[in-house]
Amino acid sequence: MSNNGTKMTGGCPVAHGSNTTAKDAVSNWWPKTLNLDILHQHDSKTNPMGEDFDYLEELQKLDVAALKQDLHDLMTDSQDWWPADWGHYGGLMIRMAWHAAGSYRVGDGRGGGGTGNQRFAPLNSWPDNASLDKARRLLWPIKKKYGNKISWADLMILAGNIAYESMGLKTFGFGFGRTDIWHPEKDIYWGSEQEWLAPSDERYDDVEKPETMENPLAAVQMGLIYVNPEGVNGVPDPLKTAAHVRETFARMAMNDEETAALTAGGHTVGKAHGIGSPDDIGPAPEAEALEAQGFGWSNPNQNGVAAKAFTSGIEGAWTTEPTTFDMGYFDLLFGYEWELVKSPAGAWQWEPVSIKEEDKPIDASDSSKRHNPMMTDADMAMKIDPAYNAICQKFMADPEYFKDTFARAWFKLTHRDMGPKDRYFGPDVPAEDLIWQDPVPVGSTNYDVAAAKAKIADSGLSIAELVSTAWDSARTYRGSDLRGGANGARIRLAPQKDWEGNEPERLARVLGVLEPIAAEVGTSVADIIVLAGNVGVEQAAKAAGFDVEVPFVAGRGDATAEMTDAESFESLEPLADGYRNYLQKNYAVTPEEMMLDRTQLMGLTAPEMTVLVGGMRVLGTNYGGTDHGVLTDREGALTTDFFVNITDMAYSWKNVGENLYEIRDRKTGEVKWTATRMDLVFGSNSILRAYAEVYAQDDNHVKFVRDFVVAWAKVMNAGLPLALA
Repeated sequence: MSNNGTKMTGGCPVAHGSNTTAKDAVSNWWPKTLNLDILHQHDSKTNPMGEDFDYLEELQKLDVAALKQDLHDLMTDSQDWWPADWGHYGGLMIRMAWHAAGSYRVGDGRGGGGTGNQRFAPLNSWPDNASLDKARRLLWPIKKKYGNKISWADLMILAGNIAYESMGLKTFGFGFGRTDIWHPEKDIYWGSEQEWLAPSDERYDDVEKPETMENPLAAVQMGLIYVNPEGVNGVPDPLKTAAHVRETFARMAMNDEETAALTAGGHTVGKAHGIGSPDDIGPAPEAEALEAQGFGWSNPNQNGVAAKAFTSGIEGAWTTEPTTFDMGYFDLLFGYEWELVKSPAGAWQWEPVSIKEEDKPIDASDSSKRHNPMMTDADMAMKIDPAYNAICQKFMADPEYFKDTFARAWFKLTHRDMGPKDRYFGPDVPAEDLIWQDPVPVGSTNYDVAAAKAKIADSGLSIAELVSTAWDSARTYRGSDLRGGANGARIRLAPQKDWEGNEPERLARVLGVLEPIAAEVGTSVADIIVLAGNVGVEQAAKAAGFDVEVPFVAGRGDATAEMTDAESFESLEPLADGYRNYLQKNYAVTPEEMMLDRTQLMGLTAPEMTVLVGGMRVLGTNYGGTDHGVLTDREGALTTDFFVNITDMAYSWKNVGENLYEIRDRKTGEVKWTATRMDLVFGSNSILRAYAEVYAQDDNHVKFVRDFVVAWAKVMNAGLPLALA
């Protein structure tokens, strides 16, 4: 017996699975509850480096030349525990870097190689990433040596760059500056499938129409980076595959020429691995036993021989000289006729009908043997599809143009999610400004801010107009790929000026007042728009009895249409914005879930979301001027009325339509207000209600105003150049 009289048992004192391996208990019991975990990712508690660690400062100490030399040496310094094809790790390192960067999708800016997320599940265990655990372990001695001065994210991408250089390609450049995360990015939606490599049909309305793939997905199947190399759903058909390649790469921000260059340049070096049976391969890293120590996909038949490796099931090299960046891919693809065959592992691949012995690549481990080259269905698409064929013909006619086009596309692939060019560091950053980097000229800081604010205050624009316009300009910011935001004032350019959610008529009217003020005081429209929002917030606070000054950073610039990749900016259009109670149409997910998604992209926390929504409602900033959720009789004053009334039991709530509710006086039955799901969630969700109750308290009006101003300034300053941030 224990001292308190309870019976002692021999059982384990830990509640098995309760807090270590079980799924979220709340969502298990109540699957319809709103899960706020998307707003809690990458909490400081998961970061071992501490708040004082500054990666950019550590980068200044990095001996870049020494690091690059160590990576060059690694490429051919094979180690016994993982043999290299032809004694060169280049193909493996390129694939690691490619698959890190290639998970990026332009739809929501998530994925990509900018965070080192390939180290964590699910990416570390995707079928398409088989054996990349070995590549990262090969890099570990170098990471260990340079320590904090190089992030995993930078190192993995740089290893791919150096691999290409060691194989003869003149790369376009490289930028350091990717900061590591320390926790899986569970907020990224990779698809709804419940099994790896489930048929593509599950993510398309019609798999025959690639454009019907579910947004924001880009890869054709769960666990793939791009397309199925055997064909759509594993059925070879190069023309059909070409259509899926085109859609997939477009969703990763690549045009046809970039896609053809990347396909050819990526398959100019290295090989695919498919010796043996897939049934012999062990589980992925996340499913392996403890003694595997993070390794997965064990291959009992490899026996230390590179040529016996197994990855995709497809087997062979694409070119005669797989460790040299040359024109060999085109020579073989267009120089021979090809037929469908099965690999040793049973996968569909294409091989030449007949080929000269000297054109065959040598065995990856035994130089006395030669094997047929192979092509995937995606490779054959480059030959069969008329548009891709024409591009390849252009490349073949001008090898230097091909190499330059590939080098630029590779640079774009590996840097697309890093944001503006001012976030690139190191001696190899290209001087050229590229349109996909969303360039913005430096703005002026030499003007009278007080005079500008006075002119805005006297402009006749309402608080709602000032605040809404500034919000719409800033809300495009995405922390996922560091695009958008108020800098550049692209809200005045296509396509943003015409977005439904930006209320084009109201926007044009407000800009017609603000642009002359910017010209008069000698600053950018971008700064004036933000200042206008700040003036609106200050006026609203004053109306509520508080004198506040919203922090402001000057120096934003104005982009031009020539600096703007209008097509890629389409993906930044808000389909919903809970902060302005805007919903373009009804979607499969709830409006409140879409509000959480936008909140996470903007880099806001759940408390910041709460205070901003409550404040925006009472300022009357709803889309179209609707009254939904404006739970106040003092519209335009920065009061806590939204929170007071959403938590007041004097009212009852009734659903009167899809995403529409009435808030009624319990005693009289009178309809006092109307609201949407994006309003009522702050009273229904237990966590959000707890935040709302804080601001509903009689003693927290000052706190509310202060917190609103801080959160507002955070949104307005998101995306500032690093020199100003």
